[in-house]
Amino acid sequence: MSAPISTHTVTSRLALLGTLLAVFGEWHPLMDQWGQSNIDARCKGLHGDHLVYADGKRADGHDDRAGEPTMTASQLGRLAAARHVAAYTAGQLAATVGVTRALGYRIPARALLAGTAVNALTHAVIDRREPLKWAARKARKSGYVAHCQAVRMDDEGNLTVEESGPGSALMELDQAAHRAFGVLAALVTTYLATRTRG
Repeated sequence: MSAPISTHTVTSRLALLGTLLAVFGEWHPLMDQWGQSNIDARCKGLHGDHLVYADGKRADGHDDRAGEPTMTASQLGRLAAARHVAAYTAGQLAATVGVTRALGYRIPARALLAGTAVNALTHAVIDRREPLKWAARKARKSGYVAHCQAVRMDDEGNLTVEESGPGSALMELDQAAHRAFGVLAALVTTYLATRTRG
């Protein structure tokens, strides 16, 4: 039978968990929206073997961009997602260290990096879109995704329907999933930071 946990330990754990939840949850929109480049926001969900330019536009050979480097849509999607996740993770990590140290607490590096890894890896998976769409289908949210799409205007003034991005159900599901995984990241960090204390 394990020894009971002291009230001080429980209070410390709850305080750290609450702080991490606040930082992860409230800093998330800043890094996910303001801290993301336009190109990465537009291209991180790209998939396919067709060739695109660095801005995500198709390289179909019928334009004046001959000679510009191209890559497959999937390559650009992975690159854009990686850049976004790197910037997002750096911002989340800096905010977490800044807030906790301002409050006089130093999170052990192992605990901090474990929670950061949970946030980063899940963010990358969600932002590639196909895993999120798969989860939406499994959760029977396909009707919601199909019903709540956004109309966008392209560079030539044509209106297009977009399944993802601001104003869409997929964006709402994206944000909800990120925040839920933020709770998991906070729990992992708190557990590892406090398990040998008290």
